[in-house]
Amino acid sequence: MEQETFNKYVEQYAPQIETIRQSAHALHASVNQTYGDELPYGYHLDMVVKGIREFGYEVCACEHDVLPLFFGGYYHDSIEDARLTYNDVMHIAHKYLDAEQALMATEIVYALTNDKGRTRAERAGDKYYQGIRETPYAPFVKLCDRLANITYSCAGTNPHNKRMKEVYKSEVPHFLAAINPHSDDPRFQVPQDVVYRMAECLIDDLEREEQNQTAWWNEY
Repeated sequence: MEQETFNKYVEQYAPQIETIRQSAHALHASVNQTYGDELPYGYHLDMVVKGIREFGYEVCACEHDVLPLFFGGYYHDSIEDARLTYNDVMHIAHKYLDAEQALMATEIVYALTNDKGRTRAERAGDKYYQGIRETPYAPFVKLCDRLANITYSCAGTNPHNKRMKEVYKSEVPHFLAAINPHSDDPRFQVPQDVVYRMAECLIDDLEREEQNQTAWWNEY
């Protein structure tokens, strides 16, 4: 989709998007979930959707998919962190979307919900990534989620921020390979522009100069 067309649809549906935003913020506030240094969790949700606003035109196939894409961004952690079930998300989605859109949006949320596990690797294993690769827009929303977390970690200076920056940097090659189905369908694509934005955060100038043309940010 042309960027101008996507932006037109985002502006057209701005009231609905804002209502979804407020609903998601309230949901996470109701379970006292915070982000980083005790920020409201809505801060993270807004960062994820910032990526959707900026790069969504690269994956959005049609006008009908705009609202499900934004709903998926705002509600992506609602099952994992805010105690909702799949049916709860579907019920909420039906308040703002038609039946087809609600199903698409709920499937995005479900795909981005970590599996049960004792470790980070167990919670995001092969089955988890397979679900992302098989769900329209899930690779893109997951990429925006990771970009938001990386941006926050790279901007901070405390030990936790520094540690997570290194964790994310070490995970990038596997992460990109795991979410990318290499499909010609735009709904499943992993935009290179978002990958470049991640690289800008994670790789300092000296490292960038030392990398060759096979660096991970050029492979996807």
